[in-house]
Amino acid sequence: MYRAIARNKRNTVFTILLFLLIVGGLGWLAAYVYRSFGIFLLTIAVASAYALFQYFTADRQALAMSGAIEVRSKADHPRLWRTVENLAITTGTPMPRVFIVNDPAPNAFATGRDPEHAVVAATTGLLEIMDDTELEGVMAHELGHVRNYDIRLSMIVFGLVVAIGFISDMLVRMTFFGGNRNNNQNPVVLIFGLIAMLVAPLVASLVQLAISRQREYLADATGAMTTRHPEGLARALLKLEAYGRPMRRQNSSMAHLWIADPLKPGIVDRLFATHPPIADRVQRLEQMGGGF
Repeated sequence: MYRAIARNKRNTVFTILLFLLIVGGLGWLAAYVYRSFGIFLLTIAVASAYALFQYFTADRQALAMSGAIEVRSKADHPRLWRTVENLAITTGTPMPRVFIVNDPAPNAFATGRDPEHAVVAATTGLLEIMDDTELEGVMAHELGHVRNYDIRLSMIVFGLVVAIGFISDMLVRMTFFGGNRNNNQNPVVLIFGLIAMLVAPLVASLVQLAISRQREYLADATGAMTTRHPEGLARALLKLEAYGRPMRRQNSSMAHLWIADPLKPGIVDRLFATHPPIADRVQRLEQMGGGF
């Protein structure tokens, strides 16, 4: 259990370092080819400002996009409220705001920049098919995202992806529509630079997805540690796979927030999926069960 958590944390650090290497490489390329750091610094500033805006408004955007309705008291939905409240007491974290999404597709998500500003939501489809132990496992997974500050990490990565995409786009446009005349003196560097500019956003997106998948594994492990019953979450994941269907209100920008991929990608699209295969997650949870 603890080894799995440590491994996922190390992998996240490695992917963040890879992001920084990509940004640094593009910055060096911009400085070398165009003899100026101005564009690079400007795009980093814009991307950082946009990421900061997303950081403080991501929860409201997610709730609006999903059509979630707040459960304001235990009387509104006793079962879900009691489950979340017990988990909050167990983990010593503040009680998050609780929401219901009217959708037959079984799913759940959490957001919030820290435990003091946390939000958890479950669909009506999830509540219909899960027993109490399975529902507890799902909600423990979602609170694991909050306790692990996953939304904070997601916003950092999002800002880096925006910076990489913006820098690459600007450099490509300058190369084809003006650019620095000195580029003609460095054809090899120019060709290498164009390839790097075109490939960098794709690499950045793949790394972003890798981080999202690692955080899912980590939230599974955190949830299992909270409930001390990983089999409950494993059964819940198998039900999500068996009864899963596309969400009515799909939005790719918040797909990574859900416990199961709401877009149900095809075979080709799975390379770009925000979630690891459920079979892999269940296998890890079964291995963790032997550690208690």
